Amino acid sequence: MKDRKAPGSQRSQQTLRGVYTERSEWAQGDRAHQPRASLSWRLLEQQVVRVQKQISQASQSGDERAVHDLQQRLMESEAARLLAVRRAAEENQGKDTAGVDGVKSLTAKERLAMASAIHPKNWNHQPARPVRRVWVPKPGTAERRPLAILTMMDRCKQALVKLALEPEWEARFEPHSYGYRPGRSTHDAIAAILVAIERHPSFVFHADIEGAFDNINQAVILDKLQTFPALRQAINAWLTAGVIDGNTYFPSETGIAQGGVLSPLLMNVALHGMEGEILRFAQNDRSGRNDRNGHAGEQPLLVRYADDFVSAT
Repeated sequence: MKDRKAPGSQRSQQTLRGVYTERSEWAQGDRAHQPRASLSWRLLEQQVVRVQKQISQASQSGDERAVHDLQQRLMESEAARLLAVRRAAEENQGKDTAGVDGVKSLTAKERLAMASAIHPKNWNHQPARPVRRVWVPKPGTAERRPLAILTMMDRCKQALVKLALEPEWEARFEPHSYGYRPGRSTHDAIAAILVAIERHPSFVFHADIEGAFDNINQAVILDKLQTFPALRQAINAWLTAGVIDGNTYFPSETGIAQGGVLSPLLMNVALHGMEGEILRFAQNDRSGRNDRNGHAGEQPLLVRYADDFVSAT
């Protein structure tokens, strides 16, 4: 990706030459020396949302080239990089847990410097690092589930990518997909099910995809994304970076690291299309058939929340 500098800017950015930068090296370029309190977060949000709306519109119209151009422009923008670091380092629930880099948090100055460091032009010098696996209790059971903790830099970079990818896919996702999506919740999924079964008696089938995060085919996700080469390369690097559990390294040849900033969106991309497949199957199965009263059969409904779904027919 080419760097687009703001007109009249006299500030320069030094390319990160090490595989991973030390904190002292982060403090260069962009707003690294500007007091953080002087940043207008509302204005930055508005700038990012404006481009995200353009991405969504281009996605709806099927203009793939425009989508990719806008996504690159967004990820290169200072506003998006500052917001990505803020969300990954301050607002994320796992912000106080360290990955294999040992970094739990960033000072205000380091956050500004990190926003400069994660510019896409530097990515070739920042290969993805393995995630650190921690085991957390599973609510209501004695079992534990694995959780992946990324390095601070990878968290911030994934938050930046999410800002660019999410509007493209929000314009394409199916209407009854509710998990890990902005402005949607479990209450919305429950309401959709209640509306469906109140209209007519239904057979209801509930299931979840066991080990969905662990078993998703990585090649399928990459092909389904159909994104531009630099972003495909970055996502593939995160998917295949491996896992460190204790002192042991494990390769990650399948699945998505559960706990990554980008993981829920990638999960939704992988499972996108289930609703359409159910409808197509029902149409083929009921072709030329009517119910016992001579009327055409009702269309089935699939309500999905991440890897948990309900089908009502």
